[in-house]
Amino acid sequence: MTATATRPAPTPTWNPLSLWYSDGWTTTKRNLIKIKRTPDMLVFAVIQPIMFVLLFSQVYGGAINVQGTDYTQFLMAGIFAQTVVFGSTFSGSAMAQDLKDGIIDRFRSLPMSSSAVLVGRTNGDLVLNTISMIIMMATGFLVGWRVNSSMGEFFAGLGLLLLFSYAFSWVMALLGMSVRSPEVINNASFIILFPITFISNAFVPIETLPDPLRIFAEFNPVSALVQAARELFGNEGTAPVPDVWTLQNPVATVLIGVVVLLVVFVPLCIRKFASISSR
Repeated sequence: MTATATRPAPTPTWNPLSLWYSDGWTTTKRNLIKIKRTPDMLVFAVIQPIMFVLLFSQVYGGAINVQGTDYTQFLMAGIFAQTVVFGSTFSGSAMAQDLKDGIIDRFRSLPMSSSAVLVGRTNGDLVLNTISMIIMMATGFLVGWRVNSSMGEFFAGLGLLLLFSYAFSWVMALLGMSVRSPEVINNASFIILFPITFISNAFVPIETLPDPLRIFAEFNPVSALVQAARELFGNEGTAPVPDVWTLQNPVATVLIGVVVLLVVFVPLCIRKFASISSR
């Protein structure tokens, strides 16, 4: 009898891109499961913007006059922009908390791409921001906000808001890895978020601001995001738009800003994460 040699099963080969995608998806699922297990995170993520909608539309709406449009229609794009910008702070606070809890040290012991942790973190926050936006739009509808454009323009506006939130999440992730404790991240992030959201066209027309603040607001990327959302949702009315390129071409301005943020802050985040992991 002749023995038959058994050929070993071939070992599957993974190219670097497939490994990076698999690692990124795994860490994304980890963050989504974390949201599911801590629903209070989602609750508090949407309570604040809902309060802003009710406060500005119902309390201050009668006192703020916007030429050529109803204030609620004017307001909602600003609230949406503020929501996605403030929502990006979850990336920073979560990274700071993971560093404090030693989760990053556990990831270091695994044979995985270092950037996958960052990709999973920002992807998870993109999902959280998407849920927040859906709830925000439902709230806006209840207080009288309406979309006066086509379905395609509506989804383009929604996509632009979420794309900007994803890019800005990398800024906050870098900040979260730079502070010494999670307790610091809220105060540190507000130093950035409050000026860019409130010194803009989000809540009042730019022409009502003093000259130094008006100039800042005209070139503020959040102003371009708000103006782009108003145009794509059909909420601009007949209110005059400042004669500056950034606000006359808001969609292009936002897309350029997104590219700049990703090109600058993705490598900085990866480098910062690598330096932390090598300690």
